[in-house]
Amino acid sequence: MRHVVLGTGAVGGVIGARLHLAGLPTTLVARGEHLAAIRRDGLVLDAADGRHVIDAAATGSVADVAWTDDTVVLLAVKSHQTASALDDLAAHAPPGTPVVCVQNGVANESAVLRRFARTYAVCVMLPATHLEPGVVVQKCDPVPGILDTGRFPDGTDDVTDAVAADLRRAGFGSVPRADIMAWKHRKLLMNLGNGVDASFAPGPAADELADRAQTEGEDVLHRAGIPVTSAADDRARRGETLRRRTDAPDPADTGGSTWQSVTRGGPVEVDYLSGEIVLVARLHGLAAPVNEAVQRATTALAASGGVPRSLDAAELLARLP
Repeated sequence: MRHVVLGTGAVGGVIGARLHLAGLPTTLVARGEHLAAIRRDGLVLDAADGRHVIDAAATGSVADVAWTDDTVVLLAVKSHQTASALDDLAAHAPPGTPVVCVQNGVANESAVLRRFARTYAVCVMLPATHLEPGVVVQKCDPVPGILDTGRFPDGTDDVTDAVAADLRRAGFGSVPRADIMAWKHRKLLMNLGNGVDASFAPGPAADELADRAQTEGEDVLHRAGIPVTSAADDRARRGETLRRRTDAPDPADTGGSTWQSVTRGGPVEVDYLSGEIVLVARLHGLAAPVNEAVQRATTALAASGGVPRSLDAAELLARLP
């Protein structure tokens, strides 16, 4: 298939680079200084086997894509950027284009389905970093990540088979899964610590806050009757596949995707992580005070241009029920 990677940040950058290295036709869609650096010097993939310069087609809009019947979009923007990305897609992509949500959270797929009938989901297990324009860091080796895929809301078809095959060709672990959203809800629970990691000083209080957010999230999803893959099945899927590099060039205190967003001074997607639990709780007459507190604190820190990990988790815990 021909792949259009819409959002060439940490995750999209590693995927796009690996697809290109595997000889698969790949177009990278980026913006700002990152796009300028890619156009000038190529996308640099920092991996265990060296720094690869990816000379793939790069653009700031899908308007420049030469659409074909075998083109698939890998949507890899953050959740708060999905609406604008969909506006660009809807204006230029054929309506039958498959759109694959390679994103954290579980809200993107329904947003895409409003605009594109052929909507797909990927459960993203891909540690990566993007802090410097034009450069992405692959943090696991030899397998860069696990990217299982399925049709939304459920099922598999020829597209899931083809996308999974291309991802495996590029070095990723990938299998089609009919229940992909149950896997994505398990990943959502794991991502409930992202706001804590980004906003609060490390230590026992931050650990307790993250644990409480995840426990609360599990309880809310269970009481709402939402299917979630078990933690044991998730651990078994990861197994020993994702092995962290010991030579990665990141700073010692590098955090997850939300930490990276705060570090770059941009908005964060916590509304679609902790905020998703808050939404589900409210829809079912429940409460999620821990995740609501993390959501508000992280949003405020990012909006004010605050320093990552500068908040005191003990102070927030003292205010919680």
